[in-house]
Amino acid sequence: MHISEGVLSPTVLACGYALTAAGTYLGLRRTDYSRLVTTAVLASVFFVASLVHVPLGPGSVHLVLNGLLGLFLGWAAFPALLIALLLQAVFFRYGGLAVLGINTFDMAFPAVLCHYCFRSWLGKAGVVRIAGAFCCGAVSVAGAAVCTALALAFANEGFVTSARILLVAHLPIMLLEGCIVALMVSYIAKNKPELLHFTQ
Repeated sequence: MHISEGVLSPTVLACGYALTAAGTYLGLRRTDYSRLVTTAVLASVFFVASLVHVPLGPGSVHLVLNGLLGLFLGWAAFPALLIALLLQAVFFRYGGLAVLGINTFDMAFPAVLCHYCFRSWLGKAGVVRIAGAFCCGAVSVAGAAVCTALALAFANEGFVTSARILLVAHLPIMLLEGCIVALMVSYIAKNKPELLHFTQ
C-alpha cells in the first residue's frame, strides 16, 4: 500500500508530513518507555510482513499488520511505523522519502483509531475478545486503503480509478489480517495476558 514518489501533489505531500509530525509528536509524548522492546518488535513485524508482496491483478498486495501495532501501541504506532517505513524506503526503495509522511499517516492513523475503538474488547473473554481483535485487524487495513485512495484521488483525477482498484484489491487482505490479529491476540491471551492490559 506504499504510494510511490512522483505521484502526489506538493499540497498532499505537505499535508501528509504535517499530520505525521503531529501524530509522531503525540506518539513520543504518550509512549510508555517500559514497553520499548514491544514497540521495536512490532515495528520489526510490520517491516518484514510488508516486504512480502503477492501479485494480484495489475498490481500486488501485502500484509500490513498496522492494526496489530495500533492495538498494542496506540499513538506510539506513529513513530514505530515512521521508522519502519523510513528503513524500507532507504534500503528497498518502497515508497520513498518524499511520500514518507503520507504513507505513514495512511497506515498509522487508522491503527490509532482502531486502538481506541477496540482495545476495551480485549479485556473481555471468549468471542468478544476475538471479535475485537478481528475488527481491529480488518478495519485498520480498510482505513489505510481508504486513506491511500483519498490521497491518490486528491492528487489527480486520473488516479480515481486506481484508488477504486486499490480498495477492491485489499478486501481479501482485510479478512486475512483480521484472522491473523485474532489468532495472535488469542495466543497472547493464553501465554502473556499482561500484554493486553493497556495504560494509554
